[in-house]
Amino acid sequence: MANPAAGYHYGNAPPPQSYGGYTMQQPSAPYGAPPYGMLAPSTFAPGTDPTVIACFQLADQDGSGMIDDIELQRALSSYNQSFQLRTVHMLMYTFTGINTRKIGPKEFTGLFYCLQSWRGIFDRFDRDRSGKIDAPELREALLSIGYAVSPMVLEILLTKYDKTGGSMRAIEYDNFIECCLTVKGLTERFKERDRALTGSATFTYEAFMLTVLPFLVA
Repeated sequence: MANPAAGYHYGNAPPPQSYGGYTMQQPSAPYGAPPYGMLAPSTFAPGTDPTVIACFQLADQDGSGMIDDIELQRALSSYNQSFQLRTVHMLMYTFTGINTRKIGPKEFTGLFYCLQSWRGIFDRFDRDRSGKIDAPELREALLSIGYAVSPMVLEILLTKYDKTGGSMRAIEYDNFIECCLTVKGLTERFKERDRALTGSATFTYEAFMLTVLPFLVA
């Protein structure tokens, strides 16, 4: 599958950032991974911030050591911010590599610090503190994390993730997270096939479907 935009170049994502001693690494799902799966049990790493552990335990109401998508949505939406279930699913997929509906302490820790990072980026570019960012701000935000999207792609992203209903195209925080995770995830999958960073890659039909579909059905 060749890149349709001549002269288009995606940027390199910045190195993993460390928050509270935890290095934010977002796993890539292997081609051919099952659409749904079960995670192996995990535990909190030594030295994990007690705030992270407390948030997990609060969400894990049945004490099972795992939290499902509804519990995670409830936990994330309890801090003066509403999260759509689709955004929750995208976050879960990002930190597991499979379309599971439950995560454990290890995945929750990564997700917790990832959201702190995205919140900082969103606030930096929401300069008028409106709770949403417009097209130029979105382009700058994506550039700040290493992704230079074309005007055509930017327009598609705004059309997809603008749920504000206003006269000006803009996206709110939870849709911003989903937008960025989609751009990041698809770009990383593309770069796995474009190791020379030429802007072109070859996919089989099945590999292409397995690359794109998880981001559509999360």
